[in-house]
Order: sequence, then structure tokens, then C-alpha cells
Amino acid sequence: MAIEEVIELLEQEYGSHQWGSDRDPIDVLIETILSQNTSDANSGRAFASLKASFGSWEAVSLAPVEHIAQVIKSGGLSQIKAVRIKQVLEQIEREQGRINLDALKSMNMSEAEDYLIHLSGVGHKTARCVLLFSLGKPSLPVDTHVFRVSKRLGLIDSRASIEKAHSLLQELTPPAKVYQFHVHMIEHGRRICHARQPRCSMCILKDICPSSLH
Repeated sequence: MAIEEVIELLEQEYGSHQWGSDRDPIDVLIETILSQNTSDANSGRAFASLKASFGSWEAVSLAPVEHIAQVIKSGGLSQIKAVRIKQVLEQIEREQGRINLDALKSMNMSEAEDYLIHLSGVGHKTARCVLLFSLGKPSLPVDTHVFRVSKRLGLIDSRASIEKAHSLLQELTPPAKVYQFHVHMIEHGRRICHARQPRCSMCILKDICPSSLH
């Protein structure tokens, strides 16, 4: 199956999304850490609370872990995430001289991803969210929805790991369509291609999907 056909059908179904990549990289990094293993609504509340309570990332990095955890409680796993956030902010300040990731803008996509992945607790998905949503680099994050739907469509082998899926789907997806593919696959996973009881009869992709139950 051609990935271009999937991209085209999903675009018909969900419309065209404008690729916005003007957010601060630190904001995207922290927001993505907060989004792990929780809903968008919960992580959004936790992020807003963090920004409102501290006012700057420097203030967060200087705060005790317990204080950070209390502020982001609505996001779930607050103790673990508080440690990660404090560590990553301190590491960036140590290495960059300040809490700022503007240096990534002048790196190529691979170098920027390598730098982000070496940060404490940052994996491929988080790194690629920063590149895609903040730095304008066509780097494809693979979350659980993208991973599940891609396997069902046969775009990647059913035995592929999520790490392998990042490189496989990156190679398959035209750079200009990375943002659309990422956003639409998540939307499709949430609305139609559920983990349990996928709504195949309502799926725009049912005629080309090898897993379709129709």
C-alpha cells in the first residue's frame, strides 16, 4: 500500500492542517513530557499550571521536585515527571549556558534529534515533537495512535518496535506531508481506529486496509 494514498484519503476526511512550528522548543519539550501516559486535557492543565505558578523555566529548574510535582498533579505521574522536568532543564542550562534550545535551529534534523535524545528522559517521540512543532523540521513522531494505525494498514510490519517504526515511517512519508500524516493518524486513531473495537464500517480507509472488518 502506498502511504500517499493513506495521506490523501485522511486529508479528504479531516481537512488540511496548516503546519505551525513557531512555538518555543522548551515549551514543546516540557509539554510533551507532561503528555506521557495521560490525556491531552490533563497534560494541558498541568502545563498551564506550571507556567502560571513559576513564570519562567529558570524558576522551575531551581524549585524542589516536591513543589513541581504538586503543581503538575493534574497531569498524572507527577513525581516521575517532576524529576524528569527538573533534570532536563538543569542539563540544558549546564550545556547551553541558559535554558534555551535555539542552537538546534542551525543543526540538521539528525543532529538536532541526537542532541534531544541525549537529554535525560527524552525519547524519539518527545524529540521529534520538538522538531516538528517548534523547529519546522519534518521529523515524524510516532505515538500509540500512529503506531497502531500504521500496523493495521500494513505500512509497517506488525512485529516492528516503536523505535523501528520511527525510522520506517520517516523513510516512507514525503517530508512535506509529515505534519499532515502525524496529525491525521492521531485524529483517525482517536475517532475511528480504536485499540479495541475499531469502527471499520465508518473508516475512510476500509477499502485499502488489510485489517478491515467490513
